[in-house]
Amino acid sequence: MTFLPGSTIGMLGSGQLGRMFAFAAHQLGYRIVVYSPDRNSPAGQAANREISAAYDDADALRKFAKSVNVVTLEFENIPIPTVEVVEQFVPVRPGPHVLAVAQNRIREKSTLQRAGLPVPKFVAVQSADDITTFLQSETTNQRGVLKSAEAGYDGKGQTIAEGILDTADAWNRIGNASAIIEELVDFRCEVSVIGARGIDGQIECFGPVLNHHSNHILDVSIAPAMGLAASLNLEAIEITRSVLESLDVVGVLCVEFFVTSDGRLLINEIAPRPHNSGHLTIEAAVTSQFEQQVRAVCGLPLGSMEQIRPAAMANLLGDHLLPGPPAWERLLANPEIKLHLYGKDEARIGRKMGHLTSMADTPEDAQRIVRNARKSLVVTEATCAT
Repeated sequence: MTFLPGSTIGMLGSGQLGRMFAFAAHQLGYRIVVYSPDRNSPAGQAANREISAAYDDADALRKFAKSVNVVTLEFENIPIPTVEVVEQFVPVRPGPHVLAVAQNRIREKSTLQRAGLPVPKFVAVQSADDITTFLQSETTNQRGVLKSAEAGYDGKGQTIAEGILDTADAWNRIGNASAIIEELVDFRCEVSVIGARGIDGQIECFGPVLNHHSNHILDVSIAPAMGLAASLNLEAIEITRSVLESLDVVGVLCVEFFVTSDGRLLINEIAPRPHNSGHLTIEAAVTSQFEQQVRAVCGLPLGSMEQIRPAAMANLLGDHLLPGPPAWERLLANPEIKLHLYGKDEARIGRKMGHLTSMADTPEDAQRIVRNARKSLVVTEATCAT
């Protein structure tokens, strides 16, 4: 079913991804209703209406569903029962079958593996003995990455198991919860590909983005991905297309890859929604990831994902704004920078407060510009004295 401009889109979740989605939807003539437990949220500030209610409030969910034409998701950890209630009244894209895979690392890796897609070697973990058995295998050098099966992001719920003497402690470090353990991949870099799939099966993908992390949080993204062989570029896109098709996704999905030291691609994880590494598409692509999400979930033709110019994006965390106040005027005097703030009133260490984007003739120049611009936000005593 297609929902044309003038329709109302419901959004489950209310963070910055929903905020940028709302901006894109308004541009195309849609109304937005946001549902989450929060008030005055980043997405709620940009919506036509914000409903603040618990995800298990069935009455509030029914009223929300009856007020919209179609529903999409701001992040993948929306409770599946919540989606099932809403789906009784309106289409939800992507649907609960996609969330069931993305919300659990055991299901995610197993589903991708069964589809013939490249993933690191892994096993499901239900006890410290499972960790020991995996580490004793000949291919792991008795080290592995232990990841909670559910609710992990930005490095949370992860630890390195450093040999068979560390298995009990590693198991304790993730709370003795269901998990997977993966081989410790010797990787050269990390890249991501964001794709979209419409209700008619049409698929469009952005080219790979090179990602740099700091303390397990995305720091800078650069596109096109520097140093990535043309063959790997094409392979990453084809793998992403296969993920979209095998999961029957309607909407936007990101695939994060390791590029191994011997030149292979391994899927690290998937996210069935717009992704932090795709924020640069707002300025740098013909159709941003957020407009593409609007088009996909509303049943419209997908837009071109061609990149206009090389670009780089730098996250603004609370770390970059504290102790503050940041030098916003100095930043905004820079004609090469676009500033996006998410409407969050309290800066905290590790909290994503916004991002900067730059475009240039080369990805190297774009990265340099955006990193220098972020540094310019810091007000030092020397700066104040001049």
